[in-house]
Amino acid sequence: MMSLGLRQAARRLRLAPAGLALGSGALLSLALAPWHMLIGLPVALAAAGWLVLQAASARAAALAGWLFGLGYFAFGLSWILEPFQIDPDRHAWMAPFALVFLAAGLALFWGAAFGLAARLSHGAARLVMLVALWSLAEFGRAYLLTGFPWAAFGQFWIDTPAASLLPWIGPQGLALLTLVAFLPLALLRKSPAAGILSPVLAAAIVLAVPAPDLAGPSEKTVRIVQPNAPQDQKWHPDHRWEFVRRALAFSSEDPRPDLIVWPETAVPQLLNYAEDTLQVITEGAGGVPVLLGIQREDGGAYYNSAVLLDADGLPAATYDKAHLVPFGEYVPFGDFMAQFGIHGFASQAGAGYAAGPGARLMELPIGSALPLICYEAVFPQDVNAAAARPDILVQITNDAWFGTRSGPYQHLVQARMRALEQGLPMIRAANTGVSAMIAPDGQLLDQLPLGQAGYIDAALPMPLPPTLYSRTGDWPVFLLCMFIAGGVFFFSRALAPRS
Repeated sequence: MMSLGLRQAARRLRLAPAGLALGSGALLSLALAPWHMLIGLPVALAAAGWLVLQAASARAAALAGWLFGLGYFAFGLSWILEPFQIDPDRHAWMAPFALVFLAAGLALFWGAAFGLAARLSHGAARLVMLVALWSLAEFGRAYLLTGFPWAAFGQFWIDTPAASLLPWIGPQGLALLTLVAFLPLALLRKSPAAGILSPVLAAAIVLAVPAPDLAGPSEKTVRIVQPNAPQDQKWHPDHRWEFVRRALAFSSEDPRPDLIVWPETAVPQLLNYAEDTLQVITEGAGGVPVLLGIQREDGGAYYNSAVLLDADGLPAATYDKAHLVPFGEYVPFGDFMAQFGIHGFASQAGAGYAAGPGARLMELPIGSALPLICYEAVFPQDVNAAAARPDILVQITNDAWFGTRSGPYQHLVQARMRALEQGLPMIRAANTGVSAMIAPDGQLLDQLPLGQAGYIDAALPMPLPPTLYSRTGDWPVFLLCMFIAGGVFFFSRALAPRS
């Protein structure tokens, strides 16, 4: 009986770190929109640091990191269940599998970082190594396999003074600083001075960075239209033209702006056959140029596009979405998979969309713009990829796919970050979500809330001078993380006891 009790106690001790890892990861996810519960952030990251310090082996540390990531992504990305409810008879059964596999897959990056930190360093140096490797894992998550930087640490800080660092060091730099500030809290019990020093230094860095000085509004006015089409009705034959008529009515109102912006796939037909529809839109807009989302076909390939209509209702410029959503807008080996009835959720175009050539500027009546279609605003590297600096960022999106809970608000935070990183205003037109005029400092100047049909006439802000991040991108932070990881590795080897 005594030996049985001892075995049970040992088992509970082994399970305790697993529960701590899962629970701490879930707690950390509450720092994301729409909750922004930053009070749990130091607790969660201190727990992560403690788990690495206490890990008896690299394998145990890797498991702790994976469980921490599993808890974080499963709660933070729970909106991923929403697209499967659009057509529940066909897709609802897939929802839990999608969330579990996505969370488990993304958590592998964190598990690798935790495991390598334990393997390549020892003692308190594990925390320094973890700062570097966890940051590098986030680089991997943002760039590898088309990338998925959603729910990155920099997104915690959008409505705090720390966001003023984005024009200088970008989202990866802000994520690195987050880890520098809070992972050392794991040392508080053994070394209070070491545990407190990092948060104090991080706060000093934040306070030393001045907020950007805005230049004020221009003389241009933009009408941002939100028709508010539920996704289960958006393409339905009985409803789809209702939302076009709604958007047209909003566009016809006086006084006339300088530009009207409709959301992603606002016109439910191919551009190739939409000549009459585009003429009606232009006439309703009173000749004001309209930028709208529409699908088009070219050489047997289908594109998710943004098209600028001139005063005559003719396409004056076209941008094709380049960064597509895997399994949403395309399926790997799409033509083969289509034979089995497997298509991208968001694609109405056979086996899926084709990718456009990449970031391209579009000349609008209000200035030079970089169009971003929906998911593309998640990637700061895509914005930095433009050949020249635009005057404006324009995001057209259909956030109905993300549901009504956390997804649309997390998407909005990332759009605000892109504006702040570049020092550029952003025009954001959502089918439903939050349509807004975003200032170059990331603030919402005018907005339409989630679930409301309507329009806003917003004065276009002037751009700020080019930011440091717009010139350097993520390279300085990446190289710094590599330098830290290499330095700790060689330092640990030099101090390792020799047999």
